[in-house]
Amino acid sequence: QVQLVESGGGLVQAGGSQRLACAASGRSFSMYDVGWFRQVPGKEREFVAASRLAVGTLYVTDYADSVKDRFTISRDNAKNTVYLQMNSLKPEDTAVYYCAARRSGNSNRRTYDYWGQGTQVTVSS
Repeated sequence: QVQLVESGGGLVQAGGSQRLACAASGRSFSMYDVGWFRQVPGKEREFVAASRLAVGTLYVTDYADSVKDRFTISRDNAKNTVYLQMNSLKPEDTAVYYCAARRSGNSNRRTYDYWGQGTQVTVSS
């Protein structure tokens, strides 16, 4: 069982930056894929970014087109924490952001087993 707790959300002006963190409990965090998703009311939860275990200790990252070149996912396995650095924020990035985790071996963007409770990010224009 993995528990995930997000932090770092809040209000930021358009063009600004924000860093989200997701702290995970449990062992073998390095063996997990980790993803970030976001959701606005009335819409489906959408994929934002992922860090997936590839081979050995190598990870591959994946980004939604809407955030590519603006957002960066990173992880610190020693701290069981994954980060989402968000730069050049736009009002349309406003959403509740969720982190998610699963055991590695699945390349599907949306299928994750464990979810955090979410953190609100609001970008003002």
